[in-house]
Amino acid sequence: MPDIHLDDAVLAALQDVMEDEYPVLLDTFVADSEERLRLIQQAEREADAQALRLAAHSFKGSCSNMGATLLASLCKQLEDAGRREALELAPELIEQIEREFAIVRILLKTERQRYRI
Repeated sequence: MPDIHLDDAVLAALQDVMEDEYPVLLDTFVADSEERLRLIQQAEREADAQALRLAAHSFKGSCSNMGATLLASLCKQLEDAGRREALELAPELIEQIEREFAIVRILLKTERQRYRI
């Protein structure tokens, strides 16, 4: 599967399973992602490869669950860089993650607006 911003099939499956709680799930993912991104940025500032790896791994999992495939792929690359202690790769990867998350946040906001009553 190619890396895409949001996988519509994953979102549709989540909507089917979550039903009325689906909008809450979208909001929770965005808020949680902002915190995960903050932890990634902090680990990079502190040059803590282990913390960077763990934060990227955690973010990767939640992105995968939401169908944010490109974001998950970028987090995997950052996780791998942390595992290898290749901190010189972190700034560019984090910048890419920040840009992609900004896109995903807008797409999820649009998705969320479909459920306002």
